[in-house]
Amino acid sequence: MTRDVPIAIVKGAGDLGTGVAYRLWKCGFRVLCTDLEQPLVIRRTVAFASAIYEGCITVEGVACQRIIYADEAFQLWQRETLPVIADPGARTVQALRPEIVVDAIMAKRNTGTAIHDAPCVVALGPGFTAGQDCHAVIETQRGHDLGRVIWSGSAAPNTGIPGKIGGEDARRVVRAPCDGQLYGRRAIGDLVKEGEVIAQVDRTPVHATLSGVLRGLLHDGVLVKAGMKIADVDPRGEQRFCFSISDKALAVAGGVLEAVFTLRARWQRQNVASS
Repeated sequence: MTRDVPIAIVKGAGDLGTGVAYRLWKCGFRVLCTDLEQPLVIRRTVAFASAIYEGCITVEGVACQRIIYADEAFQLWQRETLPVIADPGARTVQALRPEIVVDAIMAKRNTGTAIHDAPCVVALGPGFTAGQDCHAVIETQRGHDLGRVIWSGSAAPNTGIPGKIGGEDARRVVRAPCDGQLYGRRAIGDLVKEGEVIAQVDRTPVHATLSGVLRGLLHDGVLVKAGMKIADVDPRGEQRFCFSISDKALAVAGGVLEAVFTLRARWQRQNVASS
């Protein structure tokens, strides 16, 4: 990639952020992802955040590698590798001055993104107001409006109920039974039965809430709180779904691309008009 290719920073490299980063990368942008020092990512097999733990990961043919300093990104881009950095304060936004910033943290609130962070600032889901916090908001709630670009106002409020997959919603989410450190007893992609032990928090076993395939599980050693989401069981039982970017992530990423290219076309028209 040449140095004149626009830079896009995606804050949050979980499954939705990875879908966004993947599509921006495929469209030719120089993409960098940021996340926590210990990312709380469930779908680890399809999340660039996993490279913060493992050093590297490849998701659907896109290689990602952890960096320590922002300027290392340029070396990886030359090698056609997507960088991810542990940067919860998003200092890389100031360091690299990207053309595009996407907030994919999914905290259900704004944790620090501002509309002046870049010429194009896009945010995912509730907690943001288009025209105030960012230029555009992308709907993340499953349903008719999933992936829709919102140019004025906010996304639908968080319901607290996971989207329905295979006829199941709340029951497919596994939550921590107590505070402590999580350790997996089964691997992502394993077929499990309802009631089977899939992990433990300290010495307390964690049971599958239904039968299906273990689609996601937090990284070993992560400190969790009672009631916190720690795993996801997919009742459809399709193991291949565990290793590819989800339909939801790709739909949301499509909305991001629409917002980005709409804004870029708007700038180009303004530049032509003023020249």
